[in-house]
Amino acid sequence: MSLGRLPEHEQHILDEIERSLRRDRRLNRLLRGRRTRRGPDPKRFAARVARCDPRGRTVALLAVLSAALMVTGLVTAAPWAMWTFAVVWPVVVFLGFRLLSRWSGDAGPSDGR
Repeated sequence: MSLGRLPEHEQHILDEIERSLRRDRRLNRLLRGRRTRRGPDPKRFAARVARCDPRGRTVALLAVLSAALMVTGLVTAAPWAMWTFAVVWPVVVFLGFRLLSRWSGDAGPSDGR
């Protein structure tokens, strides 16, 4: 592989291929729609979490689930129950605070009013 310039005829062929690709509208639309970075975008993730609008039933169901996991973990000392509780409980607390914030009328920037 050479690091120098391409021969003139090869450069001409490459230029023609590039022109052809630039004229392809479908390819341009496809490439514009793709993100250039891999992995989650922290700004978009934070915005999605800030828009979280939990329902009362969902929070209540998760609270009952976390209470059942806590009791199961205490009674049986099963590691899976303790770890599952450790994962579910912060979600319940976060969603509970978001729900209470919405009910109090202080929904912040995610409020569409």
